[in-house]
Amino acid sequence: MQPDSNSSAGVRLAARSGRFSEPTAGCAPGFIQANMMIVPQAQAFDFLLFCQRNPKPCPLVEVLAAGAREPACAPGANIATDLPGYRVYRDGALVHEQADISALWQADFVTFLIGCSFSFESAVMQAGIPLRHVDQGRNVAMYRTNLACVPVGIFQGPMVVSMRPVKSRDVARVVEVSGRFPLAHGTPVHIGNPEAIGIHDLARPDYGDAVEILPDEVPVFWACGVTPQAVAQASRLPLCITHAPGKMFITDLLG
Repeated sequence: MQPDSNSSAGVRLAARSGRFSEPTAGCAPGFIQANMMIVPQAQAFDFLLFCQRNPKPCPLVEVLAAGAREPACAPGANIATDLPGYRVYRDGALVHEQADISALWQADFVTFLIGCSFSFESAVMQAGIPLRHVDQGRNVAMYRTNLACVPVGIFQGPMVVSMRPVKSRDVARVVEVSGRFPLAHGTPVHIGNPEAIGIHDLARPDYGDAVEILPDEVPVFWACGVTPQAVAQASRLPLCITHAPGKMFITDLLG
């Protein structure tokens, strides 16, 4: 982690210069972090409706005008350079993961910034509830589920969830704390038995890093802003660009 990682602008500038390429969990405490989805303008209206009809996995922080790279939530930022990592999908297939998408930029690109559960993590830890992936410097574990999103046009597919082990005695508290952050997915969508939502092996996440679950803990699942990546694959979207899992855009908005 870079020495300027407590500042939202510092993390963005470190990513822009190539000095920071790690997951942003634990960075810039108190600032809202955002997942990112970029689609051509021809698909933008349907994706906007998709987000509105699926607010748990896709809580909108901001939608930029076609071609715009500087969001209102972070003046001076550049969407094409200021994330620690990007993924490029064509026809539903991941074709590149890279540090900068300036060379790929198109005038018709519409950027969606979608809330991220990293935004409530500092509040959870301040409440005395440890988060193992933060303590271990890992990316949060994320899984595809059997929970279907409400389809809109070509956009359809499963919800992705993030998972954090929580001691049984702390579950009610973590639900209460995360519920204060509707732009960060709010309350969990599932607690306990992972097979009930189609997850068969917690040791093999679809995205991110697995973490140990101790005997006095239960897995708690939140809707996740990686959902658009799963939807892009399921829908075979001709072209879209997303953040790399766990590598968020950090806004100047306070949570």
